[in-house]
Amino acid sequence: MSGSKTMRVIRQDSLGGPDVLREAETERPSPRPGEVLIRVRTAGVNPTDWKHRAGGGLLGEPPFVLGWDVCGTVVETGYGVTIHRTGDEVFGMLPYPFGHGSHAEYAVGPARAFVARPEGVDVVQAGALPLVSLTAWQALVDTAVLGPGQRLLVHAAAGGVGHVAVQIAKSRGAYVVGTASSAKHGFLRGLGADEQIDYRETDFAEAVSGMDVVLETIGGEHALRSLRVLRPGGTLVSLLPLPRELYAEAERRGVRTAVMLVEDDQAGMRAVADLAATGRLRAAVAETFPLAEAARAHTAGETGRTMGKLVLTVD
Repeated sequence: MSGSKTMRVIRQDSLGGPDVLREAETERPSPRPGEVLIRVRTAGVNPTDWKHRAGGGLLGEPPFVLGWDVCGTVVETGYGVTIHRTGDEVFGMLPYPFGHGSHAEYAVGPARAFVARPEGVDVVQAGALPLVSLTAWQALVDTAVLGPGQRLLVHAAAGGVGHVAVQIAKSRGAYVVGTASSAKHGFLRGLGADEQIDYRETDFAEAVSGMDVVLETIGGEHALRSLRVLRPGGTLVSLLPLPRELYAEAERRGVRTAVMLVEDDQAGMRAVADLAATGRLRAAVAETFPLAEAARAHTAGETGRTMGKLVLTVD
């Protein structure tokens, strides 16, 4: 591959607020056997990005480049790669958590973390979907085995994972209840949610019962209260660590608990691509930002008022 061997990245050398993010130039990676190098066109920004930026999370101390969502063009393939070729338009998620680095002009990752971007799914949509969609798919389909006629409660249903989970659940034939502020109820109805609960005015644990599945995105005491709405044999899938005391209560109530960490997954990405291609899954994109303005995207995300996704665009 000819041309410059460097690339622009959004890097941080210390933990802290959005101001620690800075544009830098670094060496462009080369794909190892089984990997592809992608010219990034868009990359989503997720809560896990600003949480890692501020606290290090699973990555520890900087320096590092954040970002897991990728949409772009394959520009080089490593030895042994047969499923993608130079010039292919692909999207997917870098291995979470240690494969981070998509907030850059180029990203390298396993070839099988990516699938073809369907015609009709634009680059902003494709950059917004991977992490949240794989999270929701793996939580609802792989873990909870959600099926037709089952009842699902989605917490923070207007958020990044939540609004995608609503759509995936409806595509599976489930009955969906979502919690969100009243201002977002119209948005949830538009996604297909059957019921909406204003968490500011209504105790969800009193409003619903007999749920087959709860998708828990809040944590702590909120997760404990979520057990009350599950039927015996139901499943609580949490995206956050659960309080230790919750497990004994779950056993007493006869419900299953699962703490999930999203994984790169080609089969899951193919399912996501199919749903997106057929119009059954669409990311609500709240705002896009140029790569150089990643700090602004983090600031917007941390307000907690965003509906849907924030996306970086790379020139």
